[in-house]
Amino acid sequence: MTTGLSNKEKAFIRAARIAHLATADRSGRPHVIPICFAYDGKDLFSPIDEKPKRASPLELKRLKNICANPHVAVIIDRYDENWKKLAYVLIFGTARILTRGSRHKRAVHLLRRKYSQYLKMAIHERPMICITPERWTSWGKLY
Repeated sequence: MTTGLSNKEKAFIRAARIAHLATADRSGRPHVIPICFAYDGKDLFSPIDEKPKRASPLELKRLKNICANPHVAVIIDRYDENWKKLAYVLIFGTARILTRGSRHKRAVHLLRRKYSQYLKMAIHERPMICITPERWTSWGKLY
């Protein structure tokens, strides 16, 4: 539940173009990757898009990890050579895989609105990661 996020935190999350998703397998071995994402005020959504992958969508390490261990972390950060501008929001939550339904459809809409590249990709036919935040922390100038 993300009702406790401040307006600055929500704006920071929505404005970010990239985040990093950390998953772990059943044994706790970590796996971190950059992701594109959209935020609807409640959940974060990340598609399994058509950029080249080393495995088929359902065989990707992040999806296999989520199926084995749904606890994830997402870091949305801003780096600047002026360290007074550094900031991040770190989210801990539970992930699930969506393949259809109203949440999947909403995620497709949000992602296509945020990233024009997705207008030409069939993300509506592909799995979607849905992350429900449970706790978070932020630091720095989130303006």
